[in-house]
Amino acid sequence: MDSSPPAPQKAPHFGRSLIAALLLIAPFFFWGTAMVAMKGVIPNTTPLFMAGIRLVPAGFLVLFAGMLMGRPQPKGWTAWLWIALFAFVDGMLFQGFLAEGLVRTGAGLGSVMIDSQPLAVALMALWLFGERIGLWGWLGLLLGVIGISLLGLPEAWLLNVWHQRSLPGELQLGAALIHDLFQNGQWLMLLAALSMAVGTVLMRYVSRHADPVTATGWHMVIGGLPLFALSSQLESQQWTQLDVSSWVAMGYATVFGSAIAYGLFFYFASSGSLTSLSSLTFLTPIFALLFGNLFLSEMLSPLQWFGVSLTLVSIYLINQRDRIAAKFNRASEPQAIDQPQTAIALDELATVAMQATKPE
Repeated sequence: MDSSPPAPQKAPHFGRSLIAALLLIAPFFFWGTAMVAMKGVIPNTTPLFMAGIRLVPAGFLVLFAGMLMGRPQPKGWTAWLWIALFAFVDGMLFQGFLAEGLVRTGAGLGSVMIDSQPLAVALMALWLFGERIGLWGWLGLLLGVIGISLLGLPEAWLLNVWHQRSLPGELQLGAALIHDLFQNGQWLMLLAALSMAVGTVLMRYVSRHADPVTATGWHMVIGGLPLFALSSQLESQQWTQLDVSSWVAMGYATVFGSAIAYGLFFYFASSGSLTSLSSLTFLTPIFALLFGNLFLSEMLSPLQWFGVSLTLVSIYLINQRDRIAAKFNRASEPQAIDQPQTAIALDELATVAMQATKPE
């Protein structure tokens, strides 16, 4: 009889790691594809109404899920005040700016402009929480900003700068650039990006006074109701031209692009590194660009594809910054290098995700 111990099974661990990785990527996939769904619906409805639809029903779904998981409700005025501020910034302002900007720009381009927010998150996380970014993290953020600029700025302006080998000194060209940005809605998307960045940082404070899942649900409901009120006063014929496919697309943006994506993202934001997590939002425009091309025939130029490539490189540098630094320092510091608790990288966020999947 063979008494040797059984060989260790690696399949379950691999399966958990795969699930954790998919959970981390899921919010950004859902946000990117939801942008495409919303852009397809916007000709048949109005932006503020669509923003409210994306928030309020999704908020109730998150609250229902929190109730099933036994999550506690907010208690005390302090908790509700933080949730109200969170709702105003990340709910009303973010979704309002996003929907209005989507009227004037493409799904892929709009997603790219919104996802310029990791730089703002990194700076605020550095000042408020002392999160270390490091040389490689700053390099990754710089490449991400350059990539987003190649995708978002007018190509004619960029080519003029390249041929002139200097920034244009003529005020007329600068005025033309500002006019193009306003006409295309990029400035609204940048305001949406700033709102999301502030909301991501606010979640740290909200989670000190309320459960992050329940707070996420309430902030969506509270932030969405003013959008409905504004829509009733400023818009008309919000649903008269919506067909079955439009309602399905809006349902996808609500359930997957808001309820599930928000729940996952802000759960991780409350317990992980804001800089590392927010850097993954660079994936959102990639998904939006790919599916925008597939379903809406939105095309990219070679210059814009170069911007996409820089964005992907920036994701790698930001999330692997500690490992890259460790490799370069290994010659002078042969001992193992521990990662700071305030700079949790992708593997540690994956551990958080695996813990989230365990039954309560």
